[in-house]
Amino acid sequence: MSTKDRASNRAQDAKGRVKEAAGRVTGNRDLKNKGKTDQAKAGAKNVGEDLKDAAHKVKKAVTR
Repeated sequence: MSTKDRASNRAQDAKGRVKEAAGRVTGNRDLKNKGKTDQAKAGAKNVGEDLKDAAHKVKKAVTR
């Protein structure tokens, strides 16, 4: 996984945490839920990238 992708996913997760906290403080359920959604998206992207990395490692091991 590229460093750029990892940084982007971390930024999205952080943005989601801020939204969730702001929603919790203000009592805004929509904002809180959007924050949780952003965090889930970032996590899903990380899992996808981890799978790609694993596939590349397997391919590399097989072609040796």
